[in-house]
Amino acid sequence: MRILIAHEASAGAGGVESYLAALMTALSERGHELAFLHYNSGSEDGPVRLVGGRTLAASVADDGLEGAVAKMRAWQPDVCFSHNMRALDVDERLAAEWPAVKMLHGYVGTCVSGQKAHLFPRARACSRQFGAECLGLYFPRRCGQLRSFNLLGQYAWASRQRELFDHYAHVVVASQHMAAEYVRHGIPEDQLTVAPLFPTSETIGSVRPIPSEPSVLFMGRMTAIKGGTILASAIAEATRLSGRAIRAVFAGDGPERPWLQQLTRKLSIEASFPGWISGAERTVAFRRATLIAMPSLWPEPFGLAGLEAATHGVPAAAFDVGGIREWLRDGHSGRVVPAGDARALGRVIAELCSRPEENVRLGHGAQRIARLLSCEAHLNIIERVLARAATAARAIA
Repeated sequence: MRILIAHEASAGAGGVESYLAALMTALSERGHELAFLHYNSGSEDGPVRLVGGRTLAASVADDGLEGAVAKMRAWQPDVCFSHNMRALDVDERLAAEWPAVKMLHGYVGTCVSGQKAHLFPRARACSRQFGAECLGLYFPRRCGQLRSFNLLGQYAWASRQRELFDHYAHVVVASQHMAAEYVRHGIPEDQLTVAPLFPTSETIGSVRPIPSEPSVLFMGRMTAIKGGTILASAIAEATRLSGRAIRAVFAGDGPERPWLQQLTRKLSIEASFPGWISGAERTVAFRRATLIAMPSLWPEPFGLAGLEAATHGVPAAAFDVGGIREWLRDGHSGRVVPAGDARALGRVIAELCSRPEENVRLGHGAQRIARLLSCEAHLNIIERVLARAATAARAIA
């Protein structure tokens, strides 16, 4: 097939860019021809670059929308596979020109802020269906940035994105949780496919040796809905229960980082804050961890960091939110804990840091899950979806 990949950026450091880099390489290795259309300028920089080599590329910022579409039209793609695209006129134009399969990586079109969570009276996931009622609850429940201009703009954007659902040839999501979310928001079940993600940068090898000094790894953006402060309290509880010091590594960054640093000092937790890490540094962090903790209070669409840790035999302790159970099997590859329960999370951390044999057993289970959720398995699903969309379009034509 000739597949046009569309994404808002040509480079970046996010999970979507890492996913696309791995996906595009794998599709090329299977003999598909690829082109890449992005919104931003081709001069963007970032550790993951999606433009380069012999892949035909077009930038809406540099070429204009019609110029970029004309360049791709001359190439004659069979199907378009679109990802994150803030500029909805681009997606609208692509869907009008070619059969467009859309992969929805987050809560676009189903939430004003895209967080699917609110912070008042406490941080928790939101189960409300997107609609006009969200406007009245946005500020009282602290659903996002507290600016009326942002609220109206975000609501208009989400409404327009939702209207676009009817124009996609098919929709792909990463978890059963996200499939249920989009079916609830009007996408027919037969127009939606679940394709679980895969470890994008890790190779499954031997289970890492259990660290002599217990260590808990957090990896992600440091915001209230990611639950870093709850994790700090849980580690303090685990230290009390186990009677031994448990080190914390908070890898990432965000507005809560200063408060987390202050809180870990207050709780007498030995903690390090290395910032965003990638490549070999990321691998080292996984292999030095006793477990990875995912204390998210928002409904994670998938939770890829936990699956990537699993490739090294690192079990996870995570709150039971969103798509976490897509890759975390309770009692088999880690532990699932009721959302927001710091004491329960602390008990699990204490157990996994005090029982090496249980840690190893769960680590082997984690690797088994990582082998099942492989790039090959994901690619088999994506190929079928794209081929069906291309065939259906040719039949209509």
